[in-house]
Amino acid sequence: MLEMKNVYKKYKNGVTATNGIDVKIDQGEFVYIVGPSGAGKSTFIKMMYREEKPTSGTITLNGIDMGSLKNSKVPLIRRNIGVVFQDFKLLPKLNVYENVAYTLEVIEENPKNIKKKVMDTLDLVGLKHKVRMFPDELSGGEQQRVSIARSIVNQPKLVIADEPTGNLDPDTSWEIMNIFEEINTRGTTVIMATHNKTIVNTIKHRVIAIESGRIVRDEQRGDYGYEI
Repeated sequence: MLEMKNVYKKYKNGVTATNGIDVKIDQGEFVYIVGPSGAGKSTFIKMMYREEKPTSGTITLNGIDMGSLKNSKVPLIRRNIGVVFQDFKLLPKLNVYENVAYTLEVIEENPKNIKKKVMDTLDLVGLKHKVRMFPDELSGGEQQRVSIARSIVNQPKLVIADEPTGNLDPDTSWEIMNIFEEINTRGTTVIMATHNKTIVNTIKHRVIAIESGRIVRDEQRGDYGYEI
């Protein structure tokens, strides 16, 4: 599904964020990305959905070369990628329903299908009863649920989560992880960058550890492996 070959990313300020990364992730996997702050995890994640382009090397997603992809084609590719952020990035003037529906409206989904898709997705994340509420009326955990719903309403093949539990309390973090587990069970690939040692060590999946821009460990059912 996703493959990186000898990928380097060097910024204009001279910082090398990724340093010859080689990795392959198959459809349906659940992968944790771990490592110390400044290791290159965010750049690694951003290159997957073409927020950043590699300086050299190749990144292919479902056979498409993401590095050489024309900017005009990026929105089309992102229709098959859901992205969940630590800070939610919800639209404050739209209610829960509208935040999720917006994703479908942007890609010109048939209006007849939007309501059912949105309500089914909000049911999955446990927010069907809060469709008319606005982001500032929700808890942090509820806002993250809306963010997840928005990222999966189009049933993408890949969901990328960048520290999705970073701003949440432990109990809420487990609730969010249960949603990601369900998404993965339904066949969606989940790639999650996280510093949450307890989650990684409890809910076992493949672990890719990055240090100084390099993959230093790649283990099936691995542990977090760092002191925090």
